[in-house]
Amino acid sequence: MNIIVAADKNWGIGYQNKLLVSIPSDMKFFRETTTGKVVVMGRKTLESFPNGLPLAMRTNIVLTRKPDYQVKGALIFRSVEDVLEELKKYDSEDIYVIGGEEIYREFLPYCDVAHVTKIDHEYLADAFFPNLDQEKDWVITADSEEQTYFDLEYTFLRYERRAKN
Repeated sequence: MNIIVAADKNWGIGYQNKLLVSIPSDMKFFRETTTGKVVVMGRKTLESFPNGLPLAMRTNIVLTRKPDYQVKGALIFRSVEDVLEELKKYDSEDIYVIGGEEIYREFLPYCDVAHVTKIDHEYLADAFFPNLDQEKDWVITADSEEQTYFDLEYTFLRYERRAKN
């Protein structure tokens, strides 16, 4: 299972239920990577999308504690266990956890690959991703050349969970 995230220097990922910054090449990478795949998210992440609608051309799985929550075009679950049971129907390589903070923390233990757009800037953030650089189980296995968007520098990193001995 995969995680995909854009994080700043402090592993900040959002502020007031919005992305910290919108970088066109990061958005393109996200779109190309997740199209045709399964995306797992929380309710607030879904509601942050344009018109609060599920992402097109993907299987949208939403985890929420709201008992009567329904959204056309999304599969709604109330527990991590129920989501994990549903995910057994799909190839693990085709599953992408896309946020937000609570969902990332809940599903990180089940993921083997993390696609991180690391932004070389500090933003005001109220949502964070776990610092994979401090996690002994995770190692960077690929990184891009440094990219720029106006004066913003960022890299695309691929982290993989180390094989357990």
